[in-house]
Amino acid sequence: MTWKPPLPHLPILQWRRELNRSTVVDDTLAGLIVTVMIIPQSLAYALLAGLPAQAGLYASIVPLVLYALLGTSRVLAVGPVAVVSLMTAAAVGEFAQAGTAHYAEVALALALLSGLMLTVMGLLRLGFVAHFLSHPVISGFITASGLLIAASQLKSLLGVQAGGHNLPEMLGALASQWSQVHGLTVAVGLGSLAFLLAARSRLKPALAAWGLAPRTADLLSKLGPVAAIIATTAAAAAFDWQAQGLKTVGHIPQGLPPLTLPSWDLALWRDLAMPALLISVVGFVESVSVGQTLAAKRRQRVDPNQELVALGGANLGAAFTGGFPVTGGFSRSVVNFDAGARTPLAGLITAAGILLATLTLTPVLFHLPQATLAATIVVAVWSLVDFQVLQRTWRYSRPDFIALLATLVLTLLQGVEVGLVVGVAVSLLLYLWRTSQPHIAEVGLVPGTEHFRSVLRHQVLTSPSVLSLRVDESLYFANARALEDRINAAVAQSKALRHVVLQCSAINDIDASALESLESINQRLEQAGLTLHLSEVKGPVMDKLQRSDFLSQLSGKVYLSHYQAVVALSPEVLGSGQAV
Repeated sequence: MTWKPPLPHLPILQWRRELNRSTVVDDTLAGLIVTVMIIPQSLAYALLAGLPAQAGLYASIVPLVLYALLGTSRVLAVGPVAVVSLMTAAAVGEFAQAGTAHYAEVALALALLSGLMLTVMGLLRLGFVAHFLSHPVISGFITASGLLIAASQLKSLLGVQAGGHNLPEMLGALASQWSQVHGLTVAVGLGSLAFLLAARSRLKPALAAWGLAPRTADLLSKLGPVAAIIATTAAAAAFDWQAQGLKTVGHIPQGLPPLTLPSWDLALWRDLAMPALLISVVGFVESVSVGQTLAAKRRQRVDPNQELVALGGANLGAAFTGGFPVTGGFSRSVVNFDAGARTPLAGLITAAGILLATLTLTPVLFHLPQATLAATIVVAVWSLVDFQVLQRTWRYSRPDFIALLATLVLTLLQGVEVGLVVGVAVSLLLYLWRTSQPHIAEVGLVPGTEHFRSVLRHQVLTSPSVLSLRVDESLYFANARALEDRINAAVAQSKALRHVVLQCSAINDIDASALESLESINQRLEQAGLTLHLSEVKGPVMDKLQRSDFLSQLSGKVYLSHYQAVVALSPEVLGSGQAV
């Protein structure tokens, strides 16, 4: 087996050959539409991360360029996203106070670590690591994160000072500040919230009723936050609401993103290692899920390992240009797709548009109310909250429901890092528990066929001299003893038993502990005058067994099919066997 280089080519070398006049026009239009949408999102998510608003703009320029060069998704839009911004605030808040220079330095270090981890994982082809985040864990984490993000914005909607990284802390801080609620802020925040909710649910049908094409109506309805920002910013400037106590974004520096050097404090890196790893994995899962979903609609392919490298490069770019951790965003990527983007050129156009905004438009944002940005965040993340997943998972799988509920509750009560780590741990423990009790079915021959089914579910033919067992799980250290116990119990109950046949069609692997158990089973059966046989052993499993002494010591034989085993060991089953 030869080692393949991790980066045989740059994706841009492929998609740039597809550019033509039509593609460039489509990508330019999509890039401009996403630019209009991503500017308010970037500002809002920077504030959610506890950073100055301009950090969101900086994190949406160079990362977009680097992803366009390295990424395999044609439409993924990279930048600040809600969940990663919340995780950034939780991680950085442990080491610095929001609003300080040190806080921004720690955020840069977090982006650097995340970028390095993602890049190394991609070069080592470790995309499978994301599989350890099961769907129930991700569902519970995303729902809890949506609730935490919405709760974290209440302070901006009410105009009070409140903090915290879990739900009890946030609600307790808000309760202590209730008497300080600012009326004008509440009016702006709730008014913006009501408008955005109405725009999300009613604007698209209204635009369609006015005769707009469905695609155009859908795109315009998603630009509701832009309308809210323009209206409230203009009103705040005209009526000088800042002088009346309304908090606004304030001064945003004009100019190019700064060149920043993240901290090289190894002690800080050590403390940030776990948060950086969690942010990397969660961001990767979110990004690849979005990228693969959109790629499938056009019969395109997304390479997970290359995506790791691309996201790593994007985060490294953010670390050296005044940003914070980034990943592919769902809403902006969908808008990019719906707007007709064909290649990552759309991302380059978006980066150029945001760069132009940082050079020219930042003074206009001085009067942008923070309450409006808070409302845009609440509306954006509310779609992440899915309580129905609790009911669906409860009906389908109780162990998965336990993992989901543990993740959701602990994320709300203890914070994102604890909730995610415990959720993964619970999920793995439940997997070990479930596979340590493998389903072992006694099977018999279905009359008139060569098929074998469980004696508990079907009318089948069996022989008292042959015990046929189908193990529906790979054999490994945690469940090998269960097979021993099952065979020992069956042997003790039947005096007529002469052969035990293991149908191995569902066994994909046998580890060293399970091999030792099989050797013990074979030895005990032989001492009791019985023989052990195997049937339907898969090729890779047989290859491993042939590298051991087990097959040479096996008291019975290995049969290609279970039907052949039964015909050889108990031919009477074909005629006069007993049906059970």
